[in-house]
Amino acid sequence: MEVVRCARCGVFFTSGGYVCSKCQSKDDQELSAFKDFMEKNGSNCNTLSEVCNETGIALSNLNRFLDYEGLKSYKKLFN
Repeated sequence: MEVVRCARCGVFFTSGGYVCSKCQSKDDQELSAFKDFMEKNGSNCNTLSEVCNETGIALSNLNRFLDYEGLKSYKKLFN
């Protein structure tokens, strides 16, 4: 198995995915909040900073979410 660093807390772990098991729940909540926000407000958002301010999700996590399969279409809104 490959050892990777958690994208949220930085701990090393051996599992698939971007975050460790301790961070998975928070990541799922934020991802859901991001999806909901974008479905309702996506075309009205000009910057990721605006999304960050409205949702409370860190910019680093928003950038990571934009690389997820199925969410890449949102990425073009912020380029």
